[in-house]
Amino acid sequence: MSDIKYILGSFGDPDEMMHGIEKLQENNISIHDVYTPMPIHGIEAKLGIKRSRIDIAAFCFGITGTCCAFALIYFCAVIDWRVNIGGKPSFALPDFIPIMFELTVLFCAFGMVLTYYASTHLFPGRAPRVMDLRATDDRFVIAVDAKDNVEHTVIDGLLKDAGALEIKYNERKYISYE
Repeated sequence: MSDIKYILGSFGDPDEMMHGIEKLQENNISIHDVYTPMPIHGIEAKLGIKRSRIDIAAFCFGITGTCCAFALIYFCAVIDWRVNIGGKPSFALPDFIPIMFELTVLFCAFGMVLTYYASTHLFPGRAPRVMDLRATDDRFVIAVDAKDNVEHTVIDGLLKDAGALEIKYNERKYISYE
């Protein structure tokens, strides 16, 4: 049993899985990760996952888009191709607000897509990896690190008591679709 890296408890109901998380945490057993086919409200707080800073990245991408739009408009309208139309100023800011807004949204959207790919390691062409393939369909899976915790029988018993339908021992970190 020394080759076992993870113990996977498979649940059919999200409430039973949440109960399993509580039981494991009551016994000071660290949970590696939880895989679910749908978002579950409150699971981040229960697992102690910190708040995401993705909103800061979105703000930075948006400000970059606004600054680039302002610089482009200023360069084209004032420096490179100044046009005198009826004595109006070359750089009339209200006229260029829609362009600045659109580039803000464009930079933010592209930046967030790239940030998502970078943070999840899901670049195009890479095969997705999951612990249990049924976690993408109808099962709720708790993955417990087998090497850093107590006896396997204790973890098995806690998962069974919480309502686990199946308990598997995973020797690899991920199962590839390939």
